[in-house]
Amino acid sequence: MFRHDIIERNATLLLVLSFLVVTVGGIVEIVPLFYLKNTIEKVEGMRPYTPLELAGRDIYVREGCYVCHSQMIRPFRDEVERYGHFSLAAESMYDHPFQWGSKRTGPDLARVGNRYSDDWHREHLINPRSVVPESIMPGYPFLLRSEVDPKSIASHLVANARVGVPYTQEMIDNAAADMIAQAGGEGGDAFMARYPKAVARDFDGQPQRITEMDALIAYLQMLGTLVDFSAYKAEANLR
Repeated sequence: MFRHDIIERNATLLLVLSFLVVTVGGIVEIVPLFYLKNTIEKVEGMRPYTPLELAGRDIYVREGCYVCHSQMIRPFRDEVERYGHFSLAAESMYDHPFQWGSKRTGPDLARVGNRYSDDWHREHLINPRSVVPESIMPGYPFLLRSEVDPKSIASHLVANARVGVPYTQEMIDNAAADMIAQAGGEGGDAFMARYPKAVARDFDGQPQRITEMDALIAYLQMLGTLVDFSAYKAEANLR
């Protein structure tokens, strides 16, 4: 029998052997990844954020919403029954950074899209306790007063394109027009062709202005709506 006390008593030998074990384990885990074209399974329906949704996501991150709300439903029965289908990696493939996590002072928002009306979201963001009396969330009434400049959004698309988000030159060139179209302006058909399943309407109740409230609500209403999870349920029932 090999005497482990020889290794345990020799610090140098223990360090060398530990290094070898960690190296072999690392190689076994890392090398296969170099032979995969993509480690994220492609999921039908996923698309880049629209200009208005992207602006809303920037506001979501800026205001620290991710500190209290995760966007990751784990494959546990209690989470799936409350929030919906567990999160797929592909749903965050265009997020820089992604909004995963398990810290929840408030509920998970991965499937919040279309669960509430625009009016509900607006009132909730202005004064959370007007719709959820027990909420400890701060209010964000200034979002209704702060306007978003459509002319500046193209640079945000360019930055995301540089890190791998598949924004085309056409999307970048029409970024300002697409933001106006989604907020209830003209040019809806061309906008919808570029961003399938996007919702175009006045989100904040002020059709004459595009505010940060418009952008944030557009982002929230999109979350969890792009993937058709009924196909996954049907596949699971066949097994």
